[in-house]
Amino acid sequence: MNSAMLQRVTMGCAALALGLAAMSANAGVYGASLSGAIEAPPNASPGTGTVMVDFDIDAHTLTIEVAFSGLLGLTTAAHIHCCTAVPETGTAGVATELPTFTGFPLGVTSGTYQHTFDTSLAATWNPNFITNFGGGTIAGAESAFLAGLESGTSYLNLHTEFAPGGEIRGFLQPVPEPATFALLALGAPVVLMAARRRRVK
Repeated sequence: MNSAMLQRVTMGCAALALGLAAMSANAGVYGASLSGAIEAPPNASPGTGTVMVDFDIDAHTLTIEVAFSGLLGLTTAAHIHCCTAVPETGTAGVATELPTFTGFPLGVTSGTYQHTFDTSLAATWNPNFITNFGGGTIAGAESAFLAGLESGTSYLNLHTEFAPGGEIRGFLQPVPEPATFALLALGAPVVLMAARRRRVK
């Protein structure tokens, strides 16, 4: 592969990556591991959990999946909080509905949860979040929430009788899409081939 052809392939991969990024700019999947060590202040709870959040701002859908076990206290509420001043640290007010997620298992130390919310509805949001972060509009709240997910300044918190302020939590982080891995797989052979040719010369 000559340098001109390599440059064309590289540019093609870059254009494809930009196109995929543009298509997914308003939708994404975010995940976190939950623990007491990540709470503020940290606690010694042996409880653990995982959360996956799928947010599509154009479709106005927010799907939340949670699994947790080993809590010291019985669950009293679950929320997503947003947005902290510094990524992956600090505390923030509740962004999602009050007093807890619709249908979340309460009074238990372990469980699973899955629900899809309509983010175009005011009931999905804490009114204070709409006012303080969304500029008084639901569309503004959706945009602020997406920004919080993308920047690592939002977290899911499980509140319990043992720790009313939160027994386990995790800061949500973007999960790479399969397309990202496909691009890496596509680009790797090109880079390896170019490196081999350089060594041969």
